[in-house]
Amino acid sequence: MKNTFVNRKYIIMAIIILVSLVLLTRLFFIQVIDKSYRFSAENNVLRAVTQYPARGLIYDRNGKLMVYNQAAYDLMVIPAQTTSLDTASFCELLNITRDYFRERIKSARQYSRRAPSIFLRQISAETYARFQEKMFLYPGFYVQPRTLRKYSKPVGAHLLGYVSEVDEAVIKNDPYYKMGDYIGKSGIEEAYEKELRGKKGVKIFLVDVHSRIKGSYANGRFDTAAIQGTDIITGIDLELQEYGERLMQNKTGSIVAIEPSTGEVLALVSAPAYNPELLVGRIRSENYAKLQSDTTLPLFNRALMASYPPGSTFKPINGLIALQENVIVPSTTFGCNNGYLFVGCHSHSSPLSLKYGISNSCNAYFCQVFRRILENSQYSSVADAFNKWREYLTEFGFGTKLGTDFVNDLPGFIPTSGYYDKYYGQNRWKALTIISLAIGQGEIGTTPLQMANMTAAIANRGYYYSPHVVKSIGSTGAPAERFTVKHVINIDSLNFEQIIEGMAEAVNGGAGSTARSAAIKDIIVCGKTGTAQNPHGKDHSVFVAFAPKDDPKIAIAVYVENAGFGATYAAPVASLMIEKYLKGTVTNKYQEQRILELKLEAR
Repeated sequence: MKNTFVNRKYIIMAIIILVSLVLLTRLFFIQVIDKSYRFSAENNVLRAVTQYPARGLIYDRNGKLMVYNQAAYDLMVIPAQTTSLDTASFCELLNITRDYFRERIKSARQYSRRAPSIFLRQISAETYARFQEKMFLYPGFYVQPRTLRKYSKPVGAHLLGYVSEVDEAVIKNDPYYKMGDYIGKSGIEEAYEKELRGKKGVKIFLVDVHSRIKGSYANGRFDTAAIQGTDIITGIDLELQEYGERLMQNKTGSIVAIEPSTGEVLALVSAPAYNPELLVGRIRSENYAKLQSDTTLPLFNRALMASYPPGSTFKPINGLIALQENVIVPSTTFGCNNGYLFVGCHSHSSPLSLKYGISNSCNAYFCQVFRRILENSQYSSVADAFNKWREYLTEFGFGTKLGTDFVNDLPGFIPTSGYYDKYYGQNRWKALTIISLAIGQGEIGTTPLQMANMTAAIANRGYYYSPHVVKSIGSTGAPAERFTVKHVINIDSLNFEQIIEGMAEAVNGGAGSTARSAAIKDIIVCGKTGTAQNPHGKDHSVFVAFAPKDDPKIAIAVYVENAGFGATYAAPVASLMIEKYLKGTVTNKYQEQRILELKLEAR
């Protein structure tokens, strides 16, 4: 009997020891090995507050500040800490309605009674200063600093883009962003978001069971500082950009100016434009809706996204291809009897050589040039010759994206031989079938950016650099390597000289020269007028040019919609822009006043 009790004692002791070991092991695992419980406990007494960095600044090519930051504040609320307060004075202080107050408090409580959430976004510095003096009257509310974009001049909205709050799709695709963060939208803000945004920091605070801050955790040992975004220097000339937008007020169209030797964009104007300040702060959503519903489409970036037939500004390209393919020489002449077959032309002297065919913008001349290109005996068919013609166009960057740092530029359209095979049938079309391509009409669609790039390639006598808006990232950072790659066109540089002579004659020649309205004293401007057909109304006025002739500093394309002949309005606009850039001032005040006072309705 005694042995039985002894055995039971040992069994009970063994069970107690075993249970104790299990409990000790579990406690060791929970407290030492498994950190999740520790983190959960710490989360009940610590609050991590995001420190948002200031976005990088944006400068023009001359170091003039274009975009900077101004202080703004998000008002946060912790519902569990709010007590009875004077709602009327609170709402008056923040310029909000009682309905808004009730809705936000309800929404915050539904989210969490003890965790902070945004009550009012983007309070101005002035409002914050007033609120800070009386914040002690409103427990449960505190302010989180943010920054908003500010503009030195109300220009460049399409170029710069804007900043807005991230949506769920962005958060899902990029773990860097959390709800309430901001991200660049369109323009430079979007294209260089990673450089501009900087890096978020964090401050960790001790809080009590009521979520009230009691001080910094561990004297800030685990805090991280926010790192400001990198500044960006653009190739834009701010004064030229501002002047271009003034010239295009009350008009529809675009201006693109490029430095030929680098591909840097000097100005990019899309009209109608809007003040970039409209898309900043709490008014952004309301103003965006208004701009989006505006029938003049101020949000539409015509410089990058509008596709027009190039019209007669395309004739120099057909002349270059014909010279390279040896189907004409500079002295080749063609007659004109006010047109060619069913393609009309204006009155001028006849016959003409290549130089004067360009300066007089003779449709008949270039129709016959185009026929020679497509009816070239060295090719087995018109389709083969057409494919070669199209190959030259793609070398100029037509029908494809140019590899820019813009996020929304479009490729335009250059038809393929298959396009015509499908429409007319294989081997059932010829040069005369598509003769409108000879004068930049028909199915061709090009963007103003592509036309400015074409002009830069001519100015360079056969090459271009991909157009780009950013000159350098930071004070020493170079732009992307792709912007230093020279795109060489497979056309002899001597052939470009022949075309340039014709473009110089068009501006600086005598009677019959179509672009004399673009002439500038002491500067040899080389240009080409165009009239782009518009099926919806009056034709568009188009002009491309570069200057000076022998040391080109600027290449430009101008489109003024519903304005008729290129020489009437587009050429003067380009001339004023060129003189403004090269001389810093404009001497032709009559021409300037005429353009500034011009009002054209969009159609």
